[in-house]
Amino acid sequence: MKTLVKTFAAAALIAVSTFAMAADKLVSTPEKATVNLSTADFALDYYVAVTTEGESAGVEQLFAGDFSQKIQAANAQSHSREAVVKSFKKQKGEKLNCTVTTDVIEESADYMVAKVTLKFEDFTKTDLVTLVREGNSWKVSKSINSYK
Repeated sequence: MKTLVKTFAAAALIAVSTFAMAADKLVSTPEKATVNLSTADFALDYYVAVTTEGESAGVEQLFAGDFSQKIQAANAQSHSREAVVKSFKKQKGEKLNCTVTTDVIEESADYMVAKVTLKFEDFTKTDLVTLVREGNSWKVSKSINSYK
């Protein structure tokens, strides 16, 4: 009888711990984050956070479907939306050691052009960012980078 009770107790303990581990995995699985991009300013601030502070939650929402990035340098480069999103996801949590300034160059009800300057110790990166309204949210549609 004692053996039977011990067997049932062990089985119950195993079942409870299995359910607890399964529940823990369900809770810890990250869901697709929703980012507030309801204004051009919010979208620009989030773009700066993605590029300089390693923010990556909901980064897919930030970029328009036709997004393109151009880098003006000795070897001019172009990058697609998919490549840029993948790159930012890899940089999750990495903060850049730079000072950031943003200046809105032009703004209307449906688009904004802003200049984002990242000043590092040895160089400066200037990013001209075009944001457009798509429905009720704002998205980055183009980024042109130059370095000095």
